Amino acid sequence: MSQKPAVLFVCLGNICRSPLAEAAFRVEAARRGLDVEVDSAGTGHWHVGEPPDRRAQETARRHGAEIGQQRARQVTRDDFRRFTHIVALDLPVLSALRRLRPENGIAELALLLDHVEGRRGQPVADPYYGDDDGFETTWADVTSGAAALARKIAGP
Repeated sequence: MSQKPAVLFVCLGNICRSPLAEAAFRVEAARRGLDVEVDSAGTGHWHVGEPPDRRAQETARRHGAEIGQQRARQVTRDDFRRFTHIVALDLPVLSALRRLRPENGIAELALLLDHVEGRRGQPVADPYYGDDDGFETTWADVTSGAAALARKIAGP
């Protein structure tokens, strides 16, 4: 691939799972010295312009990542030309991305946990309607997915 790797993580509202996935991937990319662009978005418009959920921010902070500066945005058709990888956090989001994808989109579409051995087809846990512990489960999911995706991008 001649283009610099660029990864977009996508969930529903871009205030819980995808900001955490973006943070986990940034941490892993920095650890590996990967030169990669990273962002996140949502399929829905409900939270556009809002910061990540307070509980997501607290979880990221506990793990050494700051996401309070992020603002929710909605995925666009242009993202399929800008990013080399668009990574869905669950199957309904992946289906929505497949419908949105333009014919000239270059991005490779995948579920985040498809990159983790034994987790193919599984969603990243959605913590929004649960208690604070759910955010730790989500962090564990996105961290394992981020590590596996970074290994794939880094190559042998």
